[in-house]
Amino acid sequence: MAKAAVLHRYGGPLSIEEVDVAAPKRGEVKVKLKAAGLCHSDWHVIDGTLPLPLPIVLGHEGAGIVEEVGEGVTSVKRGDHVVLNWVPACSRCRYCRIGRPDLCEQAARLTSSGTMPDGTTRFSWQGKPVHQFLTAGAFSEYTVVPEQAAIPIRRDVPFELAALIGCSVITGVGAAIHTAQVRPGSTVAVIGAGGVGFNIIQGAALAGAKQIIAVDMIEEKLAMTKTFGATHTVNVEKDDAVDAVLDLTDGLGVDYAFEAIGRPETMADAYNMTRKGGMTVIVGIAAPHETVEINAFSLPSQSKMLTGSWLGQGNPPVDYPKLLDLYAAGKLKLEPLISAVYSLEQINDGFAALKSGQTIRGIIRFDD
Repeated sequence: MAKAAVLHRYGGPLSIEEVDVAAPKRGEVKVKLKAAGLCHSDWHVIDGTLPLPLPIVLGHEGAGIVEEVGEGVTSVKRGDHVVLNWVPACSRCRYCRIGRPDLCEQAARLTSSGTMPDGTTRFSWQGKPVHQFLTAGAFSEYTVVPEQAAIPIRRDVPFELAALIGCSVITGVGAAIHTAQVRPGSTVAVIGAGGVGFNIIQGAALAGAKQIIAVDMIEEKLAMTKTFGATHTVNVEKDDAVDAVLDLTDGLGVDYAFEAIGRPETMADAYNMTRKGGMTVIVGIAAPHETVEINAFSLPSQSKMLTGSWLGQGNPPVDYPKLLDLYAAGKLKLEPLISAVYSLEQINDGFAALKSGQTIRGIIRFDD
């Protein structure tokens, strides 16, 4: 048995339940969670923007200790510290074979099914199956995941910080370094000063961008972006985002614009503040039915590159350890990302703070 936060209905609160957690099957790992981050992706399931089978244990940004391994598992052992990987690549599909595990076909199917690769779940409540978000189900004292979803990490990083690597850090830093491949001396704009946006900013700073413009509507968060490398800020409550960025770049626009909110109108803003021949990277997740309006003539005439970034185009078994090494070397800031720490019982308070826009990242800390 384990205490878990379960979503029973869209729009409703998460309910703390005692759920059964099955033993790991072949190729699976049971993890005792120590910390889990509250992410907008989880909220999108709660409010029904991303409809998934219910009931479901949400949470995908998690870190903990290996409790038990199933038959055939070789990459981790009991006692290892791990960060969960919510895109457990199969290594066999076309995208895995061409070096894009972030686009793994099997992992994409699991995103919508709420199950393990065999189509079943390891959680149950009152004798009925409970789904798990992105194969992770991190809002639970224990979870069972595919071996590929438990990435071993160094032991000297606190779990609260290690958990952040699993989504906000790899997604943000990866979008700047892997997807955009930001060049030294370039100009960057980042729309959205949240968990992912802050990490795009520090990814761009790591890459050597000379001008990094943070765009948001909350002054306190804009002020904090300078801790992560922003050189300028734009408050959209006071100024038009596109006009302000153009003014800061002598009318040219930025080399790279990132959208980290998930709203069609801000995605269009990111495109419109990108210079000719520049790159717009969409990182925020919008509802599946929404569309973005872009001037058709600008597509050929301005020759901008418009692309998306999923998991920061990363490869977790390689990138998680690298990111934690950067943290240990003092080159990646993790502590300032955490705005508040909650118990599992306080999870609804944490999501209320997330929805208000006042937090960068809230963390659930599990009691021993």
